[in-house]
Amino acid sequence: MHSASAPDRAQPPDPRYDPHDLLRLPCLLSLVRVPLALCFPFVVHRPVAALGVLGAAGLSDVLDGWVARRLGQCTPLGAVLDGATDKLFVLVVAGTLLATHRLGLAEMLLLGARDLVELGLAAVIALRGEARALHEEQRADFWGKAATFVQFVAVVLAITALPGRALACAVAGALGLVAAAGYVRRAL
Repeated sequence: MHSASAPDRAQPPDPRYDPHDLLRLPCLLSLVRVPLALCFPFVVHRPVAALGVLGAAGLSDVLDGWVARRLGQCTPLGAVLDGATDKLFVLVVAGTLLATHRLGLAEMLLLGARDLVELGLAAVIALRGEARALHEEQRADFWGKAATFVQFVAVVLAITALPGRALACAVAGALGLVAAAGYVRRAL
């Protein structure tokens, strides 16, 4: 029998994460990266189409944050969704480039160095029982933006089979680790 004095164990949904925010323009722009990610493996053998998908994803990533700030629609759900769709797109692109031998394993790991550290950081935060911290937005700093730019260059070089891919991957890895160190310092 349920006692009237026993506290209700059901947790109410976090009011910061309103599902209606998914219908706001910034979230819709973030969600565009999901079908683009699903499309990438089918166009990777056609460099112009692959670069178009990559460019559209990059544009949606720039626009979602700009529109959110411009319209005053920055939300916790939007911040989490932006990061999640970024990671999904990067994972699909990197995996596709590895599977099609446009990137070697070491190059892929260098490109994903920042993301791998962030994944480890998320695991540490979760194990420490600080799950709410997982949902906090990690603002990109100079190093993060620089790493993203060089990652983009490396992916373009991989898609087009132009020289310099290995160097771009190495630079992206180094910048990514510097950016990740900043994220770890702020989080811990």
